[in-house]
Amino acid sequence: MRAIALDVGDKTIGVAVSDPLMLTAQGITIIDRIGIRKDADKVLDLVREYACDIIVIGLPLNLDGSDSVQTEKVRAFRTMLENKMRSTAMKGIEVVYQDERFTTKMAEAVLIEADVSRKKRKDVIDKQAAVLILQSYLDSRPGGQV
Repeated sequence: MRAIALDVGDKTIGVAVSDPLMLTAQGITIIDRIGIRKDADKVLDLVREYACDIIVIGLPLNLDGSDSVQTEKVRAFRTMLENKMRSTAMKGIEVVYQDERFTTKMAEAVLIEADVSRKKRKDVIDKQAAVLILQSYLDSRPGGQV
C-alpha cells in the first residue's frame, strides 16, 4: 500500500509519496501547472508509477476552518481527478483531504533550518509542503505513529 500527497497551488503542485509501509513521506517532484486536465493526467501518471492506493490532497482552509478561494480550486482539481480515474479504470483509489493550514510556513521553516538558500527554497517549498501534508496524514492513521 502506498499514498501520494498533493500540495495544489496556482502555479505548481508539490508531490510526495509514502514508503510501502505507509510510515514516512518523501518528496518526489513539482508539477508546473499547465491546465487542470493535463495536470490531473500528470498526477495520475505518478499514481500509476508509484502504485498508489490513496491520494491525499492538501485542503487550504482559512484559519477559522471556512473555505477560501483556493479551497474551491482544490475541490475542482479533486473532481477532475476523480472524473479521470472513473474514465481510466482507476476505480478503488481513495481520494482524501488533509488539512494543510500552516504547511507552507512549516515547510519554509524546515528549509531555513536546513540552511537552504532563498532561491532553492522557492524551488522546493511546494514539494516540502506535500511531504508535511502526507506525513500528517500518515501520522493520523490508527497505528500511524511509530
